[in-house]
Amino acid sequence: MNKIVNTSNITGLEDASYLLSRYEITEKDISNIKKYGKIIVKRLDEYVVHFYEWMKNQPEYTEFFSNDKMLISVQNRQIEYWQEFFAGEINNDYFEQRRLVGETHARINLSLDSYLAGANKSMTILMEDLYDNSLSAKAYAEAVASASKLVNLDSSIIVSTFAELTNRTIAEQSETLMKMSTPVAAIWQGILLLPVVGIIDSKRAQDIMNAMLIKIAETQSKVIILDISGVGMVDTAVANHLIKITKATKLMGCECTISGLSPAIAQTIVELGIDVDSIATTANLKDALESAFSSTGITIKASP
Repeated sequence: MNKIVNTSNITGLEDASYLLSRYEITEKDISNIKKYGKIIVKRLDEYVVHFYEWMKNQPEYTEFFSNDKMLISVQNRQIEYWQEFFAGEINNDYFEQRRLVGETHARINLSLDSYLAGANKSMTILMEDLYDNSLSAKAYAEAVASASKLVNLDSSIIVSTFAELTNRTIAEQSETLMKMSTPVAAIWQGILLLPVVGIIDSKRAQDIMNAMLIKIAETQSKVIILDISGVGMVDTAVANHLIKITKATKLMGCECTISGLSPAIAQTIVELGIDVDSIATTANLKDALESAFSSTGITIKASP
């Protein structure tokens, strides 16, 4: 089975030869593709007709091809794609064009399933429906095998590029959400509050610590409350992260109180045998606020 190759990690003049070798595409294969190209390139207009007769019954058609101007542009690009394919000039420029196809699919959010289904249909049309039976059985079989190798390589580059860009977008979105999920707020002079909701892993724990330390430095606050009532699970790793956070804030001259410990979380921490003597904890945010007011010398009086 051919593996997806991450072309972004392959640089230099050896790119094309490396990929051709990896997919076992030989000079004979390229010759077979060129030979078959002489039969099929002149019929690419027919290919487009066949392809879009099939495409009209696919769910993506209305979403991506309802605009006539866009449809014509895409059809022209498809013809250019297969002209390049059957020309057999397989070099770095050829692979760069395939990478751009992957970028385009990622940008318009065309699913990989849609692309692969289209590639499969294209091969059926080009290698079966439009074949004129002008080659010997042996030559035809070799042409199909050679074209299949190159299609697999093309698909690998396109899918790899698509996945890389999609993952990059997801990572950027996750980073944005993570920043939004660590909102350190000054709730009183000298008192900060950071409510945490969801799962705490190593990356998020580091983000929480960074956000807290930056805010402490900015405000010179003496107390910060880390409310974890929205954290569903605490294991050894999470507890150790919390200990590190409280120690780091203390080095900044700010006492950290962890509030919102549920009975289940408290029991888990005890069962894990984690030393929490150095951590100030409260069952709820109300108690944490009262403690913070007391330690900063703030007195809250009820209105008469």
